[in-house]
Amino acid sequence: MLTIYPEEQTERDNYKLLIGSILPRPIAFITTLSVEGVLNAAPYSYFNIISADPPMISVSVQRKNGVRKDTSRNMMETGSFVVHISDEDYIEAINLTAANLPPDESEVDFAQLTSIPSTIIKVPGIAEAKIRMECTLEQSLALGGTPSSPACDLIIGRVVCFHIAEELVEGGRIDAQRLKPVSRLAGNNYSKLGEIFSIDRPN
Repeated sequence: MLTIYPEEQTERDNYKLLIGSILPRPIAFITTLSVEGVLNAAPYSYFNIISADPPMISVSVQRKNGVRKDTSRNMMETGSFVVHISDEDYIEAINLTAANLPPDESEVDFAQLTSIPSTIIKVPGIAEAKIRMECTLEQSLALGGTPSSPACDLIIGRVVCFHIAEELVEGGRIDAQRLKPVSRLAGNNYSKLGEIFSIDRPN
């Protein structure tokens, strides 16, 4: 068993250990709208559930040299965003949106995805997604790095509307095999749902 101290390694070394250990990671495909009206889209795998009462999710958006990415900047300026669940049917297009485009260019157009109006918020969603969640910004925290140059923005979003393909829902539950979610591993590797097994919880 190796014993490794984070302070004795580089940030990249610690990053490799984290993304190679904490897996598979669900991928939030997020759309935001800039104040200029440009529809931004990008995938994030530092993503999870926070609460069901009210429904809230979290996503960590890494900064570059202390500078916010378009996604977190748009979230904070407009107060809303849409989270889509990544699945096999459009994962190739999602991957294209990770391209480093200037802020005035839309990744949605670049990846030839279809925007669709939201019900409550102004930010459009993506029609290709089987599940999308309209979110409002609940809270944001600048974390890591240094006080003058944080490493990331931890975003907490409140889900104000769910949009779910009808064929996925049975008895109020979502059929994971029909959803065909895709998760993130390390490097260029991804994972499909794989084998499902059940274990009863102890009383």
